[in-house]
Amino acid sequence: MHDIKAIRENPDAYVAGWLSRGVAEADGLVADILRLDRELRTAQTTGQDALSRRNAASKLIGAAMAKKDMAEADRLKAEVEALKGDIASAAEIEARVGGELRNLLAAQKNLAADGVPDGEDEAGNVETHRHGEPRRSGPAKDHADLGEALGLLDFEAAAKMSGARFAVLKGQLARLERAIGQFMLDLQTGEHGYLEVAPPYLVRDEAMFGTGQLPKFEDDLFEIFGNARSIGVEIERFKAVGAEQNLSQAELTKAVELIARLLSNIPTGADLWFVEPLKEVAQALEKTVGRVHAGANEVMAKFLALQKSQGGSLHHQFLIPTAEVSLTNLVRESILSEEELAEPMRLTALTPCFRAEAGSAGRDTRGLIRQHQFSKVEMVSITRPEDSDAEHERMTACAETILKMLELPFRRMLLCKGDMGFSARKTFDLEVWLPSQDTYREISSCSNCGDFQARRMDARFKRASEKKTEFVHTLNGSGLAVGRTLVAIMENYQDENGRIAVPGVLQPYMGGVTHIGG
Repeated sequence: MHDIKAIRENPDAYVAGWLSRGVAEADGLVADILRLDRELRTAQTTGQDALSRRNAASKLIGAAMAKKDMAEADRLKAEVEALKGDIASAAEIEARVGGELRNLLAAQKNLAADGVPDGEDEAGNVETHRHGEPRRSGPAKDHADLGEALGLLDFEAAAKMSGARFAVLKGQLARLERAIGQFMLDLQTGEHGYLEVAPPYLVRDEAMFGTGQLPKFEDDLFEIFGNARSIGVEIERFKAVGAEQNLSQAELTKAVELIARLLSNIPTGADLWFVEPLKEVAQALEKTVGRVHAGANEVMAKFLALQKSQGGSLHHQFLIPTAEVSLTNLVRESILSEEELAEPMRLTALTPCFRAEAGSAGRDTRGLIRQHQFSKVEMVSITRPEDSDAEHERMTACAETILKMLELPFRRMLLCKGDMGFSARKTFDLEVWLPSQDTYREISSCSNCGDFQARRMDARFKRASEKKTEFVHTLNGSGLAVGRTLVAIMENYQDENGRIAVPGVLQPYMGGVTHIGG
């Protein structure tokens, strides 16, 4: 989230910053933001002035009536009534314009830090260093072919039950994946000082908004209702019909059935994201529900009770794309003490992750590189502003240590402005060597988000000697993506006989197994 005061004070910096991050008409964007800001402040001033005048007039009414000056009292009452209209009008403008401004600000990328290279895409990224020698001789079978040949990787069975971009791992390959995750988690907690957390995998929309996945990347997320979009279409149709006060028997029946279906999929009223969109449907049904089948009254009573219990709240829920969402939101709407951040707060978790992103059709369609479900060890740090740059280097080094211990060749890339993620101000990617592709592929991304996420979450800290609070800085990184690490091991440790050697540091997690296959 962006500071409107900062934009107001230095608009040129935001024009230049957003232009460098690929926003085509950044000057027009900033102009729109400033226009809405002026309209909002004008409405706020108008409303406050009208409120002050109303309060003053209200006090004078009593004095006028005490003097039996009924003419003056009536004049003041008329003035109060007129001012009530002015207050309501200003409030409406404030709510509408304020919402527009918040939505516009929420949709904009973070500004890049100083020193981040210009560039439109990955071609502009800068390699900072390499470790290890890429394997350019010996077998270079693709991990998917290798796993299928061993009978331990099954894409067909996964597709039958879940669709494309899922996989079933079996036997020692499944055990190797588990060993990789456990090894990485043990290293981050035992050697690097991260606190292990077991977070929720299902989060509300507020948490997604806080870390920047919403609203921009809604299409890449998995909602708890797979049919949410079709339900939304139905809701909008019923609302339109209801607004015309012309619900037929068939439409009423369908509406009740829709509500019943939604209610049957919800364990409690706490998760009713659809309460608000269905209000108009409910109101229409209240008047004519007697014309619907026998169970309609019960359905409506349950719906209206749940609606009332939620106070009109509106909540979507999503499966986490990474544990970054859960871990970072541990500090949302909180004020930490400076003592709590004397050392950066370091959190880690090994979780399943869920993403609906498409990937590259040519190279990512088959295999484990870009799955809809995968496991990852996430690292998150919460710091004071002055500590975040050093913490970013440390976090990236923690991820590099894993690759070094696994003896996998890799390189570190400093991402350019056009290739960074939405919330990042600076990002290092670690890319591991894949012999089958004769290239490096991303295996970890470590980002410093500055105060961007903290503003969206309202996460602050207070220095010991200060009265005011400041926004914390947040960082996140992969330590590492388990599936991609498995891919790298399979391809770099394969031999001529189609076996996979188990890296030495993983053998204790494998019960001493040294090879997978024949």
